[in-house]
Amino acid sequence: MDAPSFLTGQFLLAMPGMGDPRFEHAVIAMCSHDEHGALGIGLGATVDGLGFHDLLDSFSIEHGAAPNAPVHFGGPCEPRRGFVIHSSDWDGGDTVDVAGCWSLSTTVDVLRAIASGTGPSRWTVALGYAGWGEGQLEGELVRPGWLNVACDQKLLFETPAAERWTRGFSAAGVDPRLLVTGSGNA
Repeated sequence: MDAPSFLTGQFLLAMPGMGDPRFEHAVIAMCSHDEHGALGIGLGATVDGLGFHDLLDSFSIEHGAAPNAPVHFGGPCEPRRGFVIHSSDWDGGDTVDVAGCWSLSTTVDVLRAIASGTGPSRWTVALGYAGWGEGQLEGELVRPGWLNVACDQKLLFETPAAERWTRGFSAAGVDPRLLVTGSGNA
């Protein structure tokens, strides 16, 4: 029997016509996936009118030299919960290594470190996450809804949110303009 294939450290790209408007053009960084379920952070859309400085202000943290980067819509689960996906050159008490591709932190310590200039060299912030229960993601992967692609540091840290979906498909050798929203019958 083959070992299960898990997607931790990869990206999920929403296929056109997947049927869930919350995930239209979604790019999800898979932070955890095992036999018990999965958790990913959406990086394909930003929250209108909310920047990193607003998050710092909500915790009474001085901005320091931190840029007012966009805050991403991480997913529909717990939309007020914050996540920082970052390079592995910083490690806080709660930091989790994600398959050697990036790190994930969820406490205010990483916000303070970024603002003070002592945090990770590359980072992105999101509110909320996408979550799947046991076997749920595997069920979705057998239907035409998601394409998984390998870890890509440029896609994660150097590509603007509005371009991630298209660039993710291009990196996988797929022209998203040629994708259709339905399937046919033979």
